[in-house]
Amino acid sequence: MKKEKLQDLRGFIDLLKEDGDLLVIEEEVDPYLEIAEIHRRVISRGGPALLFTNVKGSDFPVVTNLFGTSNRLELAFGGKPKQFVRDIVNLAETAMPLTAKKIWANRSLVGDCMKLGLKKTKRAPILENCQQPAELCKLPMLTSWHSDGGPFVTLPLVYTEHPDGHGHNLGMYRIQRFDDTTTGIHWQIHKGGGYHYFEAEKQNKPLPVTLYIGGPPALILSAIAPLPEDLPELMLASLVIGDKLKMATDPLGSHDLVANAEFAIKGVVPPHLRRPEGPFGDHYGYNSLQHDYPVFQVSHLYHRNNAIYPATVVGRPRQEDYFIGDYLQEMLSPLFPLVMKGVRELKTFGETGFHCLAAARVTDRYPREAFACGLRILGEGQLSLTKFLIITDGDIDITDFGALWCHVLERVKWDRDLFVFANVSQDTLDYTGPAVNKGSKALMMGLGEEKLRTLSHEFTGTLPAECRKPKVYLPGTLVVEGTSYVENQELGAQLACWDGLGDWPFVLLVDNVEEATCSMQEFLWTFFTRFEPANDIHASATNVRRFHIGLRGPIVIDCRMKPWYTDVLEVDQATKDLVDEKFERIIPKRYR
Repeated sequence: MKKEKLQDLRGFIDLLKEDGDLLVIEEEVDPYLEIAEIHRRVISRGGPALLFTNVKGSDFPVVTNLFGTSNRLELAFGGKPKQFVRDIVNLAETAMPLTAKKIWANRSLVGDCMKLGLKKTKRAPILENCQQPAELCKLPMLTSWHSDGGPFVTLPLVYTEHPDGHGHNLGMYRIQRFDDTTTGIHWQIHKGGGYHYFEAEKQNKPLPVTLYIGGPPALILSAIAPLPEDLPELMLASLVIGDKLKMATDPLGSHDLVANAEFAIKGVVPPHLRRPEGPFGDHYGYNSLQHDYPVFQVSHLYHRNNAIYPATVVGRPRQEDYFIGDYLQEMLSPLFPLVMKGVRELKTFGETGFHCLAAARVTDRYPREAFACGLRILGEGQLSLTKFLIITDGDIDITDFGALWCHVLERVKWDRDLFVFANVSQDTLDYTGPAVNKGSKALMMGLGEEKLRTLSHEFTGTLPAECRKPKVYLPGTLVVEGTSYVENQELGAQLACWDGLGDWPFVLLVDNVEEATCSMQEFLWTFFTRFEPANDIHASATNVRRFHIGLRGPIVIDCRMKPWYTDVLEVDQATKDLVDEKFERIIPKRYR
């Protein structure tokens, strides 16, 4: 089927219907917990997008799981944006000196660039209805987990402009509804909207905000994309659409409006005002706790006729953000060597919530160039929140973690190739550090063609009395179950010094071996979301030379749950029972 330019949400929904990838559910469902659990069960089975037409307490239908498969992402965005980025990179690398022949060879790219931008229109569906004052409680915002602090907008598109006119930001910052005209706004560190608010607050000014819900799928993709701070997200949306983004003047003032959005909520975030926001079950698979965040004060709300409310469910990987993240990486990957010299390929792992683990294939043409490449990555935008970065110069598929890990483990020199950086910023959602936004990160390198060790596939040693169930999950990687952290905080260090390990290179200490090794997904999630480098990496011996801490194997990483970690997300029994009662009735057998 020929893919049209998707200028709004309903155009994408129509495509999904034609493709047989949309399930319409007409039975009444509750946005409090029930929709989320239905969604989770369907996405776990690779099921279709879901359109709930009878939502308790709201006149608006809800659509979820729009991007829960790679096929739906291709349907929404296709290959055009990826090709455009490749063409831009190729032009940047080959254009100079500029000649008429090179301009002609890139004429299609020039034509595509002419289509980018914003276009004013007087026919704006978003202006069809206006609420003043707004009635946010009539929107079907989801409460996804019983531990959540309230209903949240889970696909929020938050638009702000720099108070001094230095560009705009469109970001996805979670929104908790407090009442009809007030929400929290979760501006994390290293986020563009937060920078705008920081500047406005310094000037003691309120920051105007427009919160979009729904619109062209490109708008959602652009809000999530980890663009450099000064690159405009609305231009990326225009690129993905393949046409200029239609905008309209707000009759009540402030920002122009995306003409084809489903909802546009207008207001301000005043300076110096904070209110508790959260808890919220987040994409790491744990509860993020309640903290004070700025407050969005809503003045008015626009919506289309028969507006459709899009939502997603955030939780333990893999959710929709996993598929969107992979698409964005594929689209933006040609840019990495251009903006970070020496970085040939980069991968962040959605199985770990993205920021917990990244890997890069780099050049190592002179001594320790690979280390310099690692620093470039750790200094680049949101990548600076990466907790564990693996670096190799090998000709290997870094998206295959098993192969990558074994390749690096065969080559890592523990006394010089593992760097731990303490007292640095950490992702707001990662609670493994000593305090919110504080923690450490590690950079581990495995370089060169020559192997330093042969990885064993069988463990024949012994374990301390408090350890059991040794399992070789990957060659050279032993997973061991131990008593709880509360019972013995020092077990990781004790295990690293245990003579029975011999020359075994790497050990992972966990609470439950079977759960940690039942799949690569669970292995990665358990491994990288449950340790903090400065606290939980142990070695049989250490030495300090020229201010570098060198290690001697075995290396043990303690991935047991710690008392200060937040709870793992689990569905409460009442919600399970509620959905069990109707699941077979509303969901066809092929999706169960």
